[in-house]
Amino acid sequence: MAGAPRNAQVLSMLADVAVRAGRSEEACVLLEELLALVPESSAVRLDYAKALQRAGRSADALAQADQLIALEPGNALYRHLKATFLRHSGDYVRALPILEALVRDFPREPGFRVSLGHVLKTIGRTGDAVVAYRAAAQFEPSAGDAWWGLENLKTFRFDVADVGAMQAQLSRTELPDGDRLLMSFALGKAQEDRAEYAGAFASYARGNALQRANTRYSADANTARLHRAAEIYTADLFREREGQGFPATDPIFVVGMPRAGSTLVEQILASHPLVEGTRELEEIAAIAGALWRQAGPAQAGSPARYHEVLASLGPAALRAIGERYIEATRTHRTTGKPFFVDKMPTNFAHAGLIALALPNARIVDVRRHPMACGFSAFKQFFPRGQDFSHDLRDIGRYYRDYVDYMAHIDRVRPGAILRVAYEELVDDTEAQVRRLLDYCGLPFDVACLQFFKSDRPVRTASAEQVRRPIYREGLDHWKHFEPWLAPLREALGPLAAPAA
Repeated sequence: MAGAPRNAQVLSMLADVAVRAGRSEEACVLLEELLALVPESSAVRLDYAKALQRAGRSADALAQADQLIALEPGNALYRHLKATFLRHSGDYVRALPILEALVRDFPREPGFRVSLGHVLKTIGRTGDAVVAYRAAAQFEPSAGDAWWGLENLKTFRFDVADVGAMQAQLSRTELPDGDRLLMSFALGKAQEDRAEYAGAFASYARGNALQRANTRYSADANTARLHRAAEIYTADLFREREGQGFPATDPIFVVGMPRAGSTLVEQILASHPLVEGTRELEEIAAIAGALWRQAGPAQAGSPARYHEVLASLGPAALRAIGERYIEATRTHRTTGKPFFVDKMPTNFAHAGLIALALPNARIVDVRRHPMACGFSAFKQFFPRGQDFSHDLRDIGRYYRDYVDYMAHIDRVRPGAILRVAYEELVDDTEAQVRRLLDYCGLPFDVACLQFFKSDRPVRTASAEQVRRPIYREGLDHWKHFEPWLAPLREALGPLAAPAA
């Protein structure tokens, strides 16, 4: 009966379904209701904390972790959970001592060393990160995340013994798929560094196939969403909403494809004395999710459900959305600088939301040669958020949809978005940096040309690369793999050979 109270078993089943389907916000609501019924259940509170983190509600997730630790102060799982939440929220100062203590208390637990390595890598202590990852692999040679941690440093080079150890583990039929997946990417990097390109591609393909089997990504659904969004966001709509939204000028959104050079652009901007670099913030996606839930039954089957809700909102609601974003992101800003960078690449799909709710925000769209960018995404393991990246055809389709959608936004909001080509940034760094700063309304500062001297934490796979001066060597590296990239080229179509 509608409106009847649900029992704990029903709520638990519904929450499990929501988690498996990736509906994090829905899972949070269900688990909160369940926790009210069984407040003494540490297992439910643990699930609730994890769901909150997946939904981007880091502060709420931390509060739940603290409650778990208060109940069982010596519980290593809860301590590790808190450190993980702190790491994901960018609070490395607080995460580091928790992980160091866990490693001291449990020296042979590889997972704690891997997490420690992730923090050390992010704050620039690369040598210490290598030590942590290597110790984890020594204690547990099958620990795929330890090998992948070394690979994800990008500047690290595996030796012959490392290659042999990984190949021995991968030959074991009983190796869990999760470890096999991560180790495949690590072995691919080792083979690529040794110019064994056929073997490297086979390793990357094996890892991607394992991850693709765990996702429900649909290229057709992605195309439909963006096509419908383009129908909604018209020039007339933006003219009608002119002057609405929240007038904040501090956000600078850096968007685009993953592995296109957005971390480099972020590092350049964050080197400016007036700009703070944060991380890939999830607040825009969380706002989109909240709008999606507002849609009534009439929009239940729409491929652009939240965009339709957004387009129907009045001035007060749009202003409230923009203000919510600014308030939610304050927790990531610690320096008091007047501008900050939100480097979530997939925010390109929310360009309409940003334009309506934050009309004075800057949007920088970073582009890289489609073949180079596409293959770089394929060989990089993304734990979540980039489900299209595990199949070459999906990557090509996604890139085309992205380019088409951004071209539409250019037509309906001419001049609102700055496009930065990675290759041009490499070829003439100073000219492109000046152009970038001018667009953002910032005076030129030489520190932006010396971005590699910054000691700020960098969370992405390019962390070590942006701590070095710009180099040209990697621009055409993808061509070593060209014999195996036909599916990507075909899916890209004319974009595969961009004009000079």
